[in-house]
Amino acid sequence: MRIRPGRFAVLAVALLTASAALPATAANGQERQHSPSHPSSGGLSAVIRYTEYGIPHILAKNYPDLGFGTGWAQAADQVCTLADGFVTLRGERSRFFGPDAAPDGSLSSAAENLSSDLYFRGVRATGTVEKLLAEPAPRGPSRDSKDLMRGWAAGYNAWLAQNRITDPACRGASWVRPVTAVDVAARTFALAVLGGQGRAVDGITAARPPATTAARTAVGIPDAQSAARAARRLFDTADMGSNAVAFSGATTANGRGLLLGNPHYPWQGGRRFWQSQQTIPGELNVAGGALLGSTTVSIGHNARMAWSHTVATGVTLNLHQLTLDPADPTTYLVDGKPERMTRRTVTVEARGGPPVTRTQWWTRYGPVVTSLGAGLPMPWTSTTAYALNDPNAENLRAPDTALGFGRARGTADVLTTLRRTQGLPWINTIAADSAGHSLFTQSQVLPRITDELAQRCSTALGKALYPSSGIAVLDGSRGDCAPGSDPDAVQPGIFGPAHMPVLKDAPYAENSNDSAWLANTDRPLTGYERVFGPIGSPLSSRARGAKADVSAMAAKGELTVRDLQAQQFANRATSGDLIADDSARACAALPGGTATGSDGKAVDVSEACGVLKAWDHSMKTGSRGALLFDRFWRRLTAVTAPAQLWKVPFSATDPVHTPNTLNTRAPGVATALADAVSELRAAGIAPDTTLGAHQVVVRGDRRIPVPGGTESLGVWNKVEPVWDAAAGGYTEVTTGSSYIQAVGWDGGRCPVARTLLTYSQSSNPNSPHFSDQTRLFSEGKWVTSRFCEKDILSSPGLRVIRVGEHR
Repeated sequence: MRIRPGRFAVLAVALLTASAALPATAANGQERQHSPSHPSSGGLSAVIRYTEYGIPHILAKNYPDLGFGTGWAQAADQVCTLADGFVTLRGERSRFFGPDAAPDGSLSSAAENLSSDLYFRGVRATGTVEKLLAEPAPRGPSRDSKDLMRGWAAGYNAWLAQNRITDPACRGASWVRPVTAVDVAARTFALAVLGGQGRAVDGITAARPPATTAARTAVGIPDAQSAARAARRLFDTADMGSNAVAFSGATTANGRGLLLGNPHYPWQGGRRFWQSQQTIPGELNVAGGALLGSTTVSIGHNARMAWSHTVATGVTLNLHQLTLDPADPTTYLVDGKPERMTRRTVTVEARGGPPVTRTQWWTRYGPVVTSLGAGLPMPWTSTTAYALNDPNAENLRAPDTALGFGRARGTADVLTTLRRTQGLPWINTIAADSAGHSLFTQSQVLPRITDELAQRCSTALGKALYPSSGIAVLDGSRGDCAPGSDPDAVQPGIFGPAHMPVLKDAPYAENSNDSAWLANTDRPLTGYERVFGPIGSPLSSRARGAKADVSAMAAKGELTVRDLQAQQFANRATSGDLIADDSARACAALPGGTATGSDGKAVDVSEACGVLKAWDHSMKTGSRGALLFDRFWRRLTAVTAPAQLWKVPFSATDPVHTPNTLNTRAPGVATALADAVSELRAAGIAPDTTLGAHQVVVRGDRRIPVPGGTESLGVWNKVEPVWDAAAGGYTEVTTGSSYIQAVGWDGGRCPVARTLLTYSQSSNPNSPHFSDQTRLFSEGKWVTSRFCEKDILSSPGLRVIRVGEHR
C-alpha cells in the first residue's frame, strides 16, 4: 500500500502522543517490553494501546504492519485456540490428538479427526489456497488483503518467539508452531466453505466406489418426505444465528441511523469473536469483533457507519446426480461422453498407529459425496453417484469485503463494496450510517440455481428437496443443467449483485435468521429465487418476537442508543407471551392438581400452576418461573407437532402473530408439565427459583448467572445452555449472544457506541480478561467504546506496547 506523505506525519504524532501518555508496559503480563524509541530494529511493527477489558487498539503505518499487530494481539489472548485451529488446517489432528477424537466443529462439520485431516490434507496437497491467492483481484484477494495475511502470520510467530505461554490448554505443546500466510488464508477458505464442502466433510472423505455387486445395487436414499425433513434440519441455525436491526433517521431522535447487532456464535473454540480497533491513519479506522484468525474486523463500526451480519437462509451448495458408466463406477457421462473422476489420494499420520491413506473422488462439479449428514445418505452405486458443488471453494474475497466496510462512509459504500468484492459466503448484511440511512441485503455467494433451472433439471430427489429446503439436485448427465453465470458476477456459476435481495432506507431493517422476505414487515421482499430462502413460510419464535419488538420501536420513534441497549436485555420470551397464561389455566384445571408424566406416574403439579401464572414472561436472571417454563416448553415442543400445538394456524397474511392460542387439549401439554416438575424436583430445584440461580457459566470458582434463553423460547438475547441436573441446572453455554454492539451518532466526530463480548477476550483462565465481560453480560452492562484518540488516551487503564519482529 502507498501512503501519502502527510500520513507519516499523522502517524508520528499519534505514536508520540500514545507513548507520552503512559510508559510501555506488558499487556496481560506476558509481553516483553521494547525500546520506547524504536518499535523494532527492522521488519514489521505496530503500536498496541490496551483499554478497559483488554481491548487492543492497533496502530500501524501500513497493511503488513497492521496485520502484524493484529496477529500479535490475537495470539496474546487466544494462542491455544488459534494453534488448535492451525493443527486442523494442516490436517494433523490425528497425529497429535488421535484419529477418533472429535474436532471442536469450528472449521468443519467433521465428526472425527481423521475425516477432518483427510479433507484438509487434500486441500493442502492440491494447492487449493495457493491457487486462489494467485488469482488477480477482484476474483482473488487484493494486495492489501494479502499484506494483512502476511503480517498476521509474522505477528503471531513473533509473539510465539518472544513470549511464554501460560494457558494450560497448550502450555508446552509440540503442536503450537509458527504459521505462514498460506495458513492464515486457509482459515479464510475453511470459513468460506463452512456451509458447503465443510458441511459435507464426512461424506466427501468416506466416498468409495462400490466394490461388490450388492453394494453396486444398494438403495439407501430416504423417501422424499424424510429426505426433505433431513435437508431442512441440515440448514438450521442451531449453532450459529443472529439478530440485527438498522433504524433509519426517520425513527430516531436526531435523524441519524442506529444499529444493534447481536450475533449468536459458539462460546468456545475457533469460531469465537475477538474485539479490537484497527487504525492506519488516513487510510483505515475501524473497531469491532473479528472471528479468531481473521485479519479484518468481521462485525463493527467506523466513524460514520456500523454493520452487523446474520446467518442467511441462502443454500450455498447444490448436488449433481451423476449417471455412471455401468462398466466403471468412477466414470460418469455428460451429454453421452464419458469423463473419468479425478483421484485425490491423501495420507494422514495417526497417533498410536500406522499412517492412513484414503482416496477422494472429484468431478467437474466438485467432490463425490455419500451423505449430507446421517439423515441424508446418498449411496454410490454402479449407476449413480452424487457430486457437491460449492462456489465458495473459489472465494477468498471475504477480507476485502470487510476492508471495504471498514473504509465505508455510509450504507451506499457498503453496497458498492458488496457488488465489487462478492465475498460473503453465508451471511446477510445489516447496516446504518450517520446520515440516517438503513440497509438490509442478502448478498451471498450462492450457486446460480434459478427456479427455472431447478424445474427443468431436477432429478426425482431434487424435486423433493428443492421446494422445501432449497437444495437443488440437478441432472449431472446434461451439460445444460450446470449452474449458469451472470454478467455482473465476479466468478462463473454464481448469482451477480443484481439478483440480491436489497432493502434500502426502510424505517427499520431487521433479520433474525429468517429469509429476506420480512426484513421490514411493511415492505416485504419478494421475487427472488428459492435458493435464497422461502417466501410466505412460518417464522421462528425468535424472528416473530424480533419483528414485533422492532416494528413497535420504529412506530414509537425518537430512538436512541439507550433504546437499543434496552432491547438487547429485555429478555422477553415470545413463546411465554403466547402460551404461559393458557398453560397456567390448563394446569389449574387439572383434577386434583395432578398430571401423568411420560413414565405413567401421577405428579402433583399444583405448585407449578401458580408459578406459571406469576411468571413475568422474561428470561432475566432474577425471573421466577422462567426455568420451569423453559423445561416445560422444551418437552412440549419435542413431542407435539405444530399442527397439534396451536388452535390458530400460520397465515402468510399475518406471519408475526400466527400461529397462536395453545391447544390445551393436546395430550402433550399435561405430560410435559408433569415431566418438567418431576425433573426439577429430582434435581432439588424449586419451581419458583430464579433463572440466574440455575442458568450459569462456571469460570474458575465463580458461578456467573446468564440471562437469555434457547431458540424456541423466542428470546432476542439467545443463549443455548447445557443442562446438567447433577450440577444444579444449566452450567455452561455452547452458543448464543457473542459480540454485541449498539451504535449511533450525535453529530460529533466520534460514534456513540456500546459493545459487549459476552465470553470475554481470552480463553486463557490465567488472563485477567477471561471472564470480566462475562460478568458484565450477567448484569446487563456494557462497555463504552473508545474509538476516538481522545477516548483511547483517557482510558484509566491505558497500557501501551510496541511490538516488532525483532526484540
